[in-house]
Amino acid sequence: MIALIIIASIFFGMGFGYYFFRLVLKKKYKRMIDNASREAEVIKEKQLLEVKEKFLNKKAELEAEVGQRNQKILQTENRLKQRELGLNQRQEDLNRRKQEIDNQHNRLVSKEQNLTRREEELEKLQLKEREKLEELSGLSADEARTRLVESLKDEARTQAQGYINEMMDDARLTATKEAKRIVIQTIQRVATETAIENSVTIFHIDNDEVKGRIIGREGRNIRALEAATGVEIVVDDTPEAIVISAFDPVRREVCRLALHQLIADGRIHPARIEEVVNKVKKQVEDEVIETGKRTTIDLGIHGLHPELVRIIGKMKYRSSYGQNLLQHARETANLCSVMAAELGLNPKKAKRAGLLHDIGKVPDEESELPHALYGAKLAEKYKEKADICNAIGAHHDEVEMTSLLAPIVQVCDAISGARPGARREIVEAYIKRLNDLEQIAASYDGVTKTYAIQAGRELRVIVGADKIDDRQIETLSADIARRIQDEMTYPGQVKITVIRETRSVSYAK
Repeated sequence: MIALIIIASIFFGMGFGYYFFRLVLKKKYKRMIDNASREAEVIKEKQLLEVKEKFLNKKAELEAEVGQRNQKILQTENRLKQRELGLNQRQEDLNRRKQEIDNQHNRLVSKEQNLTRREEELEKLQLKEREKLEELSGLSADEARTRLVESLKDEARTQAQGYINEMMDDARLTATKEAKRIVIQTIQRVATETAIENSVTIFHIDNDEVKGRIIGREGRNIRALEAATGVEIVVDDTPEAIVISAFDPVRREVCRLALHQLIADGRIHPARIEEVVNKVKKQVEDEVIETGKRTTIDLGIHGLHPELVRIIGKMKYRSSYGQNLLQHARETANLCSVMAAELGLNPKKAKRAGLLHDIGKVPDEESELPHALYGAKLAEKYKEKADICNAIGAHHDEVEMTSLLAPIVQVCDAISGARPGARREIVEAYIKRLNDLEQIAASYDGVTKTYAIQAGRELRVIVGADKIDDRQIETLSADIARRIQDEMTYPGQVKITVIRETRSVSYAK
């Protein structure tokens, strides 16, 4: 029984606790709901205030923008009204001008009609006067006009002939004087140093000990250098100097530069000599091109073909009757420019023709043509203009002159060559004789190089070992000597030395 009571008490306590707990939770939940509702109301009111504020801000911005647009519209309307007023004013001005123009047109039409009427009246009066004159003179108007024209022609012809005779007499009196003035003024305005070419070059050395190294053991070094360059090297008692002798300035320059490099390097032996000589020949070729470019730039001549520039550079190492060819060409070019300017012609074209007039004297290959014709052929080949080609070909009267440039080039070439001391005929003949000696020897099969040395008293001929044997070189030297005797005139005697060399070259790898 007690147990039942205890159990019932427990269940009653649990039910009462459950009811009490539920009642407490219900109050708590109600309080939480009330708090949430109040917070929601606060948030709602806050959101409404923010929205309302934003709305008011937007409304103010919109009203301001609308106000600005309205102001712009008003300004635009004012401008349009002012423009409309201006257009109306212009329209009124145009209408007034149009009215004035119409009035002027009407007045001009009226005047034109009056003039036409007066012209008709004048023509009638002239016709009546002409008829009266014809009746009085017994001649028609056409006959009178013809007689008047003939008399005027005779009078004009007589006066013109008188003027012509006066001009011819004046020209005869002043032409020679004016020509002399132009030539003298041209010469005075162009001054060029006279360059005399000789046949020796002095190579200076620091001390005489170098001479032994240049000669080499049993003279092998100096022989190798002479054979490679085609010059004669004179090593004597002259202190600190070696004489390089050759008629060709290019050979002397190659030898001089090769000696300079060999002495600076310190290695002097035949193989090194040939290597340096070949290298120096390439340097001289580059120097030739650079000289040509520098000459054209100095003279202000542009657009020349590169081959013509190279030929101009070669003139530095050539001479004509003892006169340096490049200096002669530059002097002729300047003279042509000044004289063309004096005569009212194109000085640039004249300078170009003067510079190129002697390019036929430095050919890469022998030609049977005279140098003037060969030069004109070269100029035509490298796209020079026809008047310049004609000036080159005609400066020795070998072709007909077809432009005014030709006589200018001819005269200036003569002026440059006729100056005192400019040329020497003996040197030119000497160089031609040495060239002929080399050409005769080079015409034989198997000959690789020919050098005229000792002022033409010795001709050194180098032959290929694979083409001529030892027995044939004796026959070759005799044939060359016989041909020189038959074809050439020279003082004393000429020694012909034929050199045949066999070389064996191998490489260790």
